[in-house]
Amino acid sequence: MTFELEPTAPVLGIPIAMTRYGDAVQMILECAASADRQYLVAAANTHLITLASRNQGYAAALTTFDFIVPDGMPLIWYLNFFEKADLTDRVYGPELMLRCFEASSSDLRHFFLGGSDSMRERLADVLKQKFPEVAIVGGYSPPFGDWDEAEDAKICRVIRESNAQLVWVGLGCPRQEEFLARMKNRLPWGVYLAVGAAFSLISGAVPQAPKFLQNRGLEWAFRLCAEPRRLWRRYLVHNSLFVWGVLREMARRRH
Repeated sequence: MTFELEPTAPVLGIPIAMTRYGDAVQMILECAASADRQYLVAAANTHLITLASRNQGYAAALTTFDFIVPDGMPLIWYLNFFEKADLTDRVYGPELMLRCFEASSSDLRHFFLGGSDSMRERLADVLKQKFPEVAIVGGYSPPFGDWDEAEDAKICRVIRESNAQLVWVGLGCPRQEEFLARMKNRLPWGVYLAVGAAFSLISGAVPQAPKFLQNRGLEWAFRLCAEPRRLWRRYLVHNSLFVWGVLREMARRRH
């Protein structure tokens, strides 16, 4: 199956699909149903973009992804300003996950990679309550920190034995994207979706920002207040780097 969606445009060098929820969900589920190779999907925010702009290895890892959706509102504003994309909403990782579950038939099988055992159990309980017909066929939590070749083989084996077609990956950025890029040709066929904090947000382990803050691009401020020690560098440093990158792009295009 050919993975084709809306056109892409570079956001500070990273190709982002100018897409909406409906098109993204449809293509993801069609690829999962065909399961004719490994498909990689990522949800990009300013953190991912600025990491890639400063790390060539990470930027190279992202080139192996078939589809990168605009998770953050600043990316939507960027695409609308520079590319006239006419997008009204981002494709938010947790919401994309919920919409894929909502649209899934009972024939599609879901697997969770990452998070603690207790978090994955809470996540599965929440999703089964919302979508009782959907098949959740397993999950696995790799060890914290780096792991060896034997662990890579174990992850592949556990996913293969589950017969999952949709593998939701919550290992955190940039670890999840680097892992999927490195393992792409070894993983069982299916769709692998790097959704970052979606596990903790959907399960209720971490509170989500109100919708009005999300729509104004202020979710980062809400999460920073909720987890300042863990997130201060990500948001204050990387958001500033993103703004600087946008100003440089404006200057480049002007001249």
